Amino acid sequence: MASPRTITIVALSFALGLFFVFMGTIKLTPRLSKDAYSEMKRAYKSYAKALPGLKKMGISSVLLRKIIGSLEVGCGVVLTLVPGRPKDVANFLLLLVMLAVLFFHQLVGDPLKRYAHALVFGILLTCRLLIARQSEDRPEREESREEHINVQEKNKVKQS
Repeated sequence: MASPRTITIVALSFALGLFFVFMGTIKLTPRLSKDAYSEMKRAYKSYAKALPGLKKMGISSVLLRKIIGSLEVGCGVVLTLVPGRPKDVANFLLLLVMLAVLFFHQLVGDPLKRYAHALVFGILLTCRLLIARQSEDRPEREESREEHINVQEKNKVKQS
């Protein structure tokens, strides 16, 4: 039977992956929701206006939206379908995207209800990454503790 930690990581990976595939697709195409797509276009125009440095680098609001949407779709697919270390890389990239999105919302002065989802999913991504990293580190700690106990027992035997 799988450990609770493994079940948690798999469930979080799958749910987060599907969410980011959905949100990234909304940023890239109006097929899922024309209203949400229009809202994304409007929002990214305001982000691009608030960051004049992007325009100097040749990054328009459309390109910014497509970059973030593509990252979300790509990383979401990896979180949902790909096993192993690539999930952690995708998780980290999505966490960086969420931080950028939070920055954009703060920059344009959006109210909390407009970016609460980014906060929640940023926290979930952080939790998933911490749980995944914890499960990898634990066996090494237990082995080193056992070695330490064995050394202490040998020292006690030598002193007797």
